[in-house]
Amino acid sequence: MKAIIFGSKGQDGHYLTQLLQQQNLEVIGIGKALASSDIDITNYQSVKSLIRNQQPDFIFHFAANSTTKHEALFENHAVISTGSINILEAVKNFSPGTKIFISGSGLQFKNNGNPIKETDPFEARDAYSISRIHSVYAARYYRNLGIKVYVGYFFNHDSPWRTERHMAKKISEAVKRIARGSDEKIEVGDASVVKEWTFAGDVVSGVWMLVNQDKIMEANIGSGIGYSIEDWINTCFSIIGKDKNRYILKKNDFVPDYKQLVSDSSLIRSVGWKPQISFEQLAQMMLTQ
Repeated sequence: MKAIIFGSKGQDGHYLTQLLQQQNLEVIGIGKALASSDIDITNYQSVKSLIRNQQPDFIFHFAANSTTKHEALFENHAVISTGSINILEAVKNFSPGTKIFISGSGLQFKNNGNPIKETDPFEARDAYSISRIHSVYAARYYRNLGIKVYVGYFFNHDSPWRTERHMAKKISEAVKRIARGSDEKIEVGDASVVKEWTFAGDVVSGVWMLVNQDKIMEANIGSGIGYSIEDWINTCFSIIGKDKNRYILKKNDFVPDYKQLVSDSSLIRSVGWKPQISFEQLAQMMLTQ
């Protein structure tokens, strides 16, 4: 069997590639950093040629600039929205037996502070959400045309493959330097914000489980367990045995986008998935790798 992963160089693509190769699948990875590839997900002719020639069993669309900043509006529209339609149309015309996975986000739902369900209404609260919502409606349209397309809504998930623009990685990298003797300060906004801290490797195992069944076509893929940023700070400093109060600076003018972003994960758990790596194990992993 064969799979194409768009966004193969990100953390999700990395862990999914490992998982699929363990399952003896041939993996074709498409990512910005892949110098040997001239495939452009924003160009239909490019995507069409790839899918027509390769006839993959699976396609996974992870490609995105994972930021809510308005400045990324056109980039994410091209990669997420147009990219999804390019994949869907090419599969419909040239490889209709291919299963497609498109990643969604917990950020595209209306957030009233309760655990978010797949049936909750969408809300285009930022530029990133617009593209995610568009891609889901495209998936639903093509599903009605007979294409087997799945959507997994991702909530915060981390790994050593994250970049430091993500909070968990920013804090863990600073704590690693502090453990080696650095006296730097870590600037943090609202440390009371609660979100999920699921291991990315567990999330992609949920993706693989989702696309290998036919009962559920859209599901949250997250632990459903919330921890605050302060919990993460406390855990990281506890591991290295240092007093956090010497190193944390509060950014008083910071206004968070949300106070809580946690999934209701009961649907994906109903097909047998559950995360294997705990919050504490993830912190340990990110401080040692």
